[in-house]
Amino acid sequence: MASEQEVRAQLQRAGQEHLLRFCAELAPGPRAALLAELSLLEPEALREHCQRAAAACARDPGPPPDLGARLRPLPPECVGSASRSDPDARRRWEDEGFRQIAQNKVAVLLLAGGQGTRLGVTYPKGMYCVGLPSQKTLYQLQAERIRRVEQLASKRHGTHCTVPWYIMTSEFTLGPTAKFFKKHNFFHLDPANVVMFEQRMLPAVTFDGQAILERKDKVAMAPDGNGGLYCALSDHQVLEDMARRGVEFVHVYCVDNILVRLADPLFIGFCVLQGADCGAKVVEKAYPEEPVGVVCQVDGVPQVVEYSEISPETAQLRAPDGSLLYGAGNICNHFFTRDFLRAVIQEFEPLLKPHVAIKKVPYVDEEGNLVKPSKPNGVKMEKFVFDVFPFAKNFVAFEVLREEEFSPLKNADPADRDSPSTARRALLAQHYRWALQAGAHFLDTRGALLPTLPGLPGSEEPPAICEISPLVSYSGEGLEEYLQGREFPSPLILDEARALLLQES
Repeated sequence: MASEQEVRAQLQRAGQEHLLRFCAELAPGPRAALLAELSLLEPEALREHCQRAAAACARDPGPPPDLGARLRPLPPECVGSASRSDPDARRRWEDEGFRQIAQNKVAVLLLAGGQGTRLGVTYPKGMYCVGLPSQKTLYQLQAERIRRVEQLASKRHGTHCTVPWYIMTSEFTLGPTAKFFKKHNFFHLDPANVVMFEQRMLPAVTFDGQAILERKDKVAMAPDGNGGLYCALSDHQVLEDMARRGVEFVHVYCVDNILVRLADPLFIGFCVLQGADCGAKVVEKAYPEEPVGVVCQVDGVPQVVEYSEISPETAQLRAPDGSLLYGAGNICNHFFTRDFLRAVIQEFEPLLKPHVAIKKVPYVDEEGNLVKPSKPNGVKMEKFVFDVFPFAKNFVAFEVLREEEFSPLKNADPADRDSPSTARRALLAQHYRWALQAGAHFLDTRGALLPTLPGLPGSEEPPAICEISPLVSYSGEGLEEYLQGREFPSPLILDEARALLLQES
């Protein structure tokens, strides 16, 4: 372990010697922990990080004045649609996706480095239960979708196949996530096919470029954003693991979307047949000012432009068909080839520009007292996973229906959007629609038929509660043999055991 003298010399070179100001009064254990943490911070990188954070904080946060003139929507030939494309094309895409899955060429990669702070919990978001009748967590729903898509691909092609699950965690989420998976027996996935790895952490910095101590013996650290994926892939030789398994295509997604379709054969197949090295699922923006990033072109190059960077006038622009010209909302749901990810690691990652997040960061004052600030006092620098889009040789976007594939979980109840209630409602509304499409009928408490509302949006409570296990249906397929022409009182919980009983009756 590095000595205090060696660590102090490193910090002097970085201009951050203040991080040791309480070292002399620490007990041996905390002092050793602090020195160990500080010894990992490379001096030049730390100096550059702190200087960059201060400079970024001082810059005008507004959009570039000429951005509107440089924007263009994605070319139509680069965009597919799950709902508007013709059935033959969708069938070709799905067939190709299942073919690649059956050949063990597809992996999924979960971005799970963030905590559930905004949800009001201290544990990882994936462990959260939104209150479904089954009480399933986000992690369990995702694990079961992997199992189901493996089953579907294996059945189609008469082979046994595996979709490896890579999970990028952080210092905050790795331990609890690993413990949770072990407790739940990896949700009946083979533990050898669940690979957890940790992203890097970066110090939070004051507005004048000083790294922050959150305790006398601890630097305030934060994950380096979901764009920290690329350094983490390199740090933990994840691409080498993928190569050993024969994985060529990677579906990357964010933990908090309750409707996410892991290893979606339609999306995978579309991207593969388009020859894409990089792709993004998008949803149509609900309204011009919706606070989501827009997938478009800037100077002819694909990228995500944050909603705050687009002027109200540009956001309101309409295409000839009446849709928003810049309406392709980013949902953190991406396709990458393994070769593209390797190129990013080897060539492009150093070119990614960190984004600034102004935060309230607890700190210790000059007397060593803990202060919880009432207003933002620090800068956290982070990279975004979509920052690599401009480096793609063949970028595509795939439009999906929001009510079928996007309902994020970000805020605690009673928030009116992106909350446990809205996520639960979106999933139950989806399953209710699937049941109706399969020919099910629902009864009220008196046994009378309830009205059918097949077009029910995900924002409204369905007349009947219906939850369908991902192990029974991945995307609404195959439900007719259990539900067609049958009447069910609410709630209907269609798990594997209930499906078997219905099949036999």
